Amino acid sequence: KAAASEIESIVHQMHDAGDTERIRKIIGVLSNGTIKSTNPNTKMGGLIGIASCGIGVSNDISNYIFLLLPPVLSCFDDEDSRIRFYACEALYNIVKVSRGKILEFMNEIFSSLCELYADVDVEVKEAASLLDKLLKEIVTEIQYFDVKKFVPLMKQYINDKSPHIRRLLISWVDVMDNVPGLDILDFLPEFLDGLFDMLSDPHREIRQEADALLRTLLSEIKESDPGDVNINSMINTVISQ
Repeated sequence: KAAASEIESIVHQMHDAGDTERIRKIIGVLSNGTIKSTNPNTKMGGLIGIASCGIGVSNDISNYIFLLLPPVLSCFDDEDSRIRFYACEALYNIVKVSRGKILEFMNEIFSSLCELYADVDVEVKEAASLLDKLLKEIVTEIQYFDVKKFVPLMKQYINDKSPHIRRLLISWVDVMDNVPGLDILDFLPEFLDGLFDMLSDPHREIRQEADALLRTLLSEIKESDPGDVNINSMINTVISQ
């Protein structure tokens, strides 16, 4: 951690000096050498170092995200739960610095988040929960969120039977329903079937949360002007369910 603090300081100085090339070389060494090490301690150190680079470049991080994210995301599949935890922590720090700029990579991050939510390790799940909370905060506060790109990814996971992933998806539909300027009803046909399926989930909490969300969406449909909601696209789903 002391070394990571030093990396942050060095990268910050290079950033102030406009030395982009050397910053990219440092990230390259950490990505292609340290993080790819077979030694778990070296790997964890590399993850902390990558996050330090992100913090070091600060508000200029958008020019480096494409270099910082891949090595971190690759560690979410690691067999060692400690490495998955450190990867989650590193991603949290990168997202915290990036704020709205990170949403360009929202689909890649969300796929990893779904895997982390279903993780067997409690600490990894808790870290994923903090990352999830931060992402929701960012999505709610920004002016633009590419929901058209995001919804097809949610559709891929909507039929997953994992209770952790199901709760995650319910919470994200609810968050998007409260984003200013975003009408989630336009996309409801894409995942309505999956929400209905959750009403028969063996876990009571999921049944209750799915039911509450569907009631909220139904109320919004009733309050909408005729023609604003494509009811016809949802009829077959309602009939089959």
